[in-house]
Amino acid sequence: MNSKLRIAAHKARICFLLAALMPVFGVVLAAQEPISSTDNAGGVLGRRAVLLDIQGPIGPATADFLTGTLKNVASGGAELLIVRMDTPGGLDASTRDIIKSILNSDVPVATFVAPDGARAASAGMYILYASHIAAMSPATNVGAATPVSIIGGSKGGKQNPSGEDEKESGAAPGAGDTMTRKVVNDAAAYARSLAAKHGRNADWAELAVREAASITAEKALEMGVIDLIATDIGDLLEQIDGRTVKVRGVDRVLATKSLLVEQVEPDWKSEMLAVITSPTIAYLLLMVGVYGLIFEGYNPGAILPGVIGAICLLIALYAFQMLPVNYVGFALIVLGIVLMIFEVMNPSFGVLGIGGIISMVIGSIILMDTDVPGFTVSRPLIGAIAVASGMGLMAIVGVAVKARQRPLVAGREEMIGAPGTALKDFDRLGEVFVHGECWAAVTGVPLKEGQAVVVKGINGLTLEVSPAED
Repeated sequence: MNSKLRIAAHKARICFLLAALMPVFGVVLAAQEPISSTDNAGGVLGRRAVLLDIQGPIGPATADFLTGTLKNVASGGAELLIVRMDTPGGLDASTRDIIKSILNSDVPVATFVAPDGARAASAGMYILYASHIAAMSPATNVGAATPVSIIGGSKGGKQNPSGEDEKESGAAPGAGDTMTRKVVNDAAAYARSLAAKHGRNADWAELAVREAASITAEKALEMGVIDLIATDIGDLLEQIDGRTVKVRGVDRVLATKSLLVEQVEPDWKSEMLAVITSPTIAYLLLMVGVYGLIFEGYNPGAILPGVIGAICLLIALYAFQMLPVNYVGFALIVLGIVLMIFEVMNPSFGVLGIGGIISMVIGSIILMDTDVPGFTVSRPLIGAIAVASGMGLMAIVGVAVKARQRPLVAGREEMIGAPGTALKDFDRLGEVFVHGECWAAVTGVPLKEGQAVVVKGINGLTLEVSPAED
């Protein structure tokens, strides 16, 4: 009874303590709210703009971060989203996801190519054209929006997406040239439609796609490609104050002079997605996963290689389904791994193993179906894995060769040539002592008790012996 009273009193004290600490928790949580960083000292509390950065190649992680931020901005009551961008380009699917989010956003989006020295190349140009406000910092450039997968041109001549190179050479357009024209025409039409959406220079947008044209910020402003040049975020907000933009078909006047700028950072999900959707990391996870499962198969009960392998393999497959994977390359990698497994199980003295390594290397090189910067598998990594696999196979083949050359130590064949001793005198059938055992023996030469003999053959459980001196 006393113990129950003590427990009840203890619970009461805990409840009282929690109730007393609730105001403290409230103050702490309030203090941990994101603090806005602003370039506009005159910001008014409650009216804010959200700033996010796009740095480097545009991929699934970038699209996830930007589209997620746009949804949060729309529901959070922010008046403007500023995208500060510096990119060499990116994947077509991710770029189109970003553009669709911008075009269907309830919040105006201002894309700002910054800081000085930044660029909006390839995919960056499309995003700049799709934004409600297009701005650039001094000493930046925009353009070079030709689809990267077709750069390189036809063999033996200069690339011309319009097909003029075929006319000059007199050759009939091939299937590859037709595909090139289709891709370029699609990209040019897309760029023109984005330019028309916000009244920007559509002719130059098409030129950037067809001829990979690129211009400076000053030239872009002069040609009507962008709306303004700003030195920083504060200058940007100052210049766009009072401008009218069309958001989802409705004119909206921007009042940005006194906005507080809050910068958002990628959450753990976006950061993890950025890591695993790197082709090099995804490829490394695939290799770790496969070899982990192989080691577990050869050492049942080790557990750790199997667990790590299964996790890495599933993460790699998740990453590959978001990347532009060439499935022929993926199949070659799988074939190479299967051949190497067969080499280990049934040694062919390198034939299967070498074929597997060659298949895996070729598959790894063509695995990514794009030439976008930042979305190719590291060649040194492919070489390192190929060398490591080759060294492992050489070690296995060496062990197999040594095993074939090693003398027999067990079985019927090992008895041939074994020394022994006659247990008694006999001239035809008798008994001998071999390997610590008594054996029935047959001989063609009479033997004396204790005479040394050598096994010449074996027939069932009877040894054929002869005198050792013979």
